[in-house]
Amino acid sequence: MGFYEDRILPRIIAKTCGMPAMNTLRARACEPLTGEVIEVGFGSGFNVGRYPSAVTRIAAVEPNDKAWELGDERISASAVPIDRAGLDGQRLPFGDAVFDAALSTFTLCTIPDLQAALAELRRVVRPGGGFAFLEHGRAPDAGVRRWQRRIEPWQKRFGGGCHLTRDIPEDIRASGWDVVDMETFYADASPRPFGAFSLGFARRPN
Repeated sequence: MGFYEDRILPRIIAKTCGMPAMNTLRARACEPLTGEVIEVGFGSGFNVGRYPSAVTRIAAVEPNDKAWELGDERISASAVPIDRAGLDGQRLPFGDAVFDAALSTFTLCTIPDLQAALAELRRVVRPGGGFAFLEHGRAPDAGVRRWQRRIEPWQKRFGGGCHLTRDIPEDIRASGWDVVDMETFYADASPRPFGAFSLGFARRPN
């Protein structure tokens, strides 16, 4: 990683993704989780404190050392044990069907090979296990989508590869997950090209 991606970008992401306005949405996304959970794109730990009591452990996948460092106080104070357990969501260092659930918040927009990452999550979650997600992506309105296409080259360059036009729910379905609950909406705290959110829950088929 270059200096910007390694040292500066994690601080920018911590400011934007750590806004208090996101806390309620994060809690709602985490609500259906149970048991041992793999969280891909853990970042600086802004979901910490919002895991339900049914969660027994978090295996955190986070490639950036500075992002992990910025979350140190939250991790140390967590009532749920958290281990940094991987660096790349596209290649997870776990056996098959070892987790009860998976979690991703504001992560799937940046993973270079998204289908590989979704397939890996499906592999490591047990049959019948869940996948909770809170993501931004392709807007439902054509006018907003035009702005997303204009902005996306700059967003990818300065936002760590962040895509604005990915249809995240459709990508999740295409990777073999069954989406059983989902809401799409514009977040009040963000301009519409950046704030077209999907909050949902999917299951790995038995």
